[in-house]
Amino acid sequence: MIAERLSAQLLSGPPATDPVTVTERLLAVQGQDPKGARLAIRARSTGLSASDVDHALTEERSLLITWLNRGTLHLVRSEDYPWLHALTTPPLFTGNARRLAQEGVEPAAADRGVAVIERSLADEGPLTRAQLRDRIAAAGVPTEGQALVHTLMLACLRGIAVRGPMAGRRHAYALVRDWLGEAAPVDRDAALAELARRYLAGHGPAGDRDLAKWSGLPLRDARAGLTAVTGELVERDDGLLDLRARPAPAEIPPPRLLGPFDPLLLGWRSREAVLGSHQTLVTVNGLFRPLALVRGRAAATWSMPAGEVVIAPFGRLTREEDAALEADADDVVRFLEGTGGG
Repeated sequence: MIAERLSAQLLSGPPATDPVTVTERLLAVQGQDPKGARLAIRARSTGLSASDVDHALTEERSLLITWLNRGTLHLVRSEDYPWLHALTTPPLFTGNARRLAQEGVEPAAADRGVAVIERSLADEGPLTRAQLRDRIAAAGVPTEGQALVHTLMLACLRGIAVRGPMAGRRHAYALVRDWLGEAAPVDRDAALAELARRYLAGHGPAGDRDLAKWSGLPLRDARAGLTAVTGELVERDDGLLDLRARPAPAEIPPPRLLGPFDPLLLGWRSREAVLGSHQTLVTVNGLFRPLALVRGRAAATWSMPAGEVVIAPFGRLTREEDAALEADADDVVRFLEGTGGG
């Protein structure tokens, strides 16, 4: 199973050559860690740098980041935004309202904050979070603690704003209708089918509960989507589903460094196949640390305390594996020399 999933994730086999191709395969890349989202692109491609991701966000407008799926920020293709937003954001409003209340933002104040965001982006074009904070605070809306974040989230859940272009090293918010244009109405049944098809493209083999967990949708919706594309699927002996047209998996890839919150750790209910007994070393208090993948499984964590990669193996690695990770560490530094801030 691990070989099939690594192939589906573009971690083995021919690499992609542009950020949009990687994002298309994965459908949605967790994006609350800007470096992590960019490193997810690096690990699945060749010849790119972080500046290529920024170019796709800013000049091409082919990628964007917004709150989707499980209520966290995700990097997605701009053309996938309308149906993913329509499908996955409705369950998120309740949690957003609860967090706003906890931060002391009453419903009327939240509405006022969203109105300020919409008016400011319409009048001035894309603005950074700091710039929007000033304008929201001037309207008497709380911005302390997490109040600002959840007010911005509400504007995004309502389909008013997204994180669009980079403004220097900061990610700016843009008005959806200005940045992307008007979208056609979304057919929910067709969107569920597309969700199931595209999820399996980047995560198969998987089950209905894996899809439900990854998307944040109820199990009945995950099953409805999979049922809609039954003719395109094959059921394996272990009960998992995959696309019938899937090519044979590639060989297990050579050692590689994955960034924080890598999609390989977030696509299924269980991380056992990748992390084994090392789960508590990689996942800590909801954070997913950067890891080294060796023989298809986690073999180390790594960090960049002074701009250079420091690898902390879980056990002994061969000389060849050490050399491969050191070479990939050099490529991480090269890749990140391009822009890519938060």
